[in-house]
Amino acid sequence: MTRSRFLRFAVVALAAFGLVLFACNDDDDNKGSGILQTVTDRGELKCGVKETQPGFGFLSPDGSRSGNDVEFCRAVAAAVLGNANKVEFVPASAQDRFELLASGEIDVLIRTTTWTASRDADLKGDFVTTTFYDGQGMMVSSDSGISTLEDLAGATICVTSGTTTEGNLDDQFQARGIAYTPLSFEDDAQIQAAFIEGRCDGWTADKSNLAGQRANFPDSAGGSAALTILGETLSKEPLGPVTPDNDSEWHAVVQWVVFGMIIADEFDITSENVGSAVSSPANRNVARLLGVGFDGNAPDDFGLGIPLDFMQKVLAQVGNFNEVYQRTLTPIGLGREGSLNASWLKGGAIYAPPMR
Repeated sequence: MTRSRFLRFAVVALAAFGLVLFACNDDDDNKGSGILQTVTDRGELKCGVKETQPGFGFLSPDGSRSGNDVEFCRAVAAAVLGNANKVEFVPASAQDRFELLASGEIDVLIRTTTWTASRDADLKGDFVTTTFYDGQGMMVSSDSGISTLEDLAGATICVTSGTTTEGNLDDQFQARGIAYTPLSFEDDAQIQAAFIEGRCDGWTADKSNLAGQRANFPDSAGGSAALTILGETLSKEPLGPVTPDNDSEWHAVVQWVVFGMIIADEFDITSENVGSAVSSPANRNVARLLGVGFDGNAPDDFGLGIPLDFMQKVLAQVGNFNEVYQRTLTPIGLGREGSLNASWLKGGAIYAPPMR
């Protein structure tokens, strides 16, 4: 081989080697941080939750947990690990929730977290579809005589620090020219204590939170009748799970668990009838949802990296979107009918892409 031919061969070989390295690096980037594999190897899901909000994330004195967000944690565990109980619930405060997510201390954050531009871009989180459409409200004592935001001129308003609630409160009161004094606390329990002590004239939070706090207000302080939630809505608050950034595989898993629960609600596949639906699916769409064959065709594989029958586990152990909603949110007065949280089939905004 001549020197010139050797040099040409060397250049081509190096270029090919470079392409291989690029492809490998690109594949690594696409794989993200491998959270799905980490969770599978660990045998347990670490889910960041709230502990002080009835209806969404509440830790009872006996150590049991309840709430809509808690149920979605269990649903992800059922899908990935086959067991809804294989969850370590990690308390995530408004101040540290995104740090826990970015540091890998939790695998997913499901804690009444509002989807915003800054959080999407800056805080290393990847938002999953909305599981509850909310809006910020204001709660006052029923005997206060306050019926509008304008009646709160000069008042002290209690608010949770480190939340979108603080900014929304200031935006609304500044726009309306209402003078007020904000009083910030780290969590709902502290606000409740301050409210009972008379340190707050108003309590602002997502309306879902206010409904839960009202339903759980101590009898010694007058119970739920002692509080009134004003009719005005101060903001848009789309709430839903958040996965760590740059792991599309894991994000897709959590996303399609939620979508699957919504689709099951649309097809009326519940924890009660999922077994019969598996044995005899009504149509190809139901078969796809449940990971079974239909009319002699093999089950569809969507490439999620989890068992094809993952929704069977979710529905049998946790239930569909509506079952979870009725079990956790309806009891605190948050009905679906006529709200954005109704299915799109009934005029709401709860909607999932087709599973196909």
